[in-house]
Amino acid sequence: MYYSPIPEIDVNQLANLLASNQSLQLIDVREKSEVDLAQIPGFTLYPLSEFEQWSEQILRDLKPEAETIVICHHGMRSAQLCQWLAMRGFSEVKNVSGGIDAYSRMVDSNIRRY
Repeated sequence: MYYSPIPEIDVNQLANLLASNQSLQLIDVREKSEVDLAQIPGFTLYPLSEFEQWSEQILRDLKPEAETIVICHHGMRSAQLCQWLAMRGFSEVKNVSGGIDAYSRMVDSNIRRY
């Protein structure tokens, strides 16, 4: 099976998008314990480890045509969810390259690194 590359945005592009007040679907796939350590306001938590519990719900809650930004710690787990969403018709899904760790290093040093 062939997987197409998932579009990525860097953390500076994410900061610009967040500042623009555009209507975005923001998903964080980290664990709740990770979010307790560091988070960017506005992201909805869908822990990838609990995928079975919310996978059907997310398809009902989100709009496939809306711009959807997915983040995790470094960008690997979020890429997995991006691929899954893309395979279900989400046309505007983007992975945050470098994840919240890069966001903390390059955009907002007030966000704790872990």
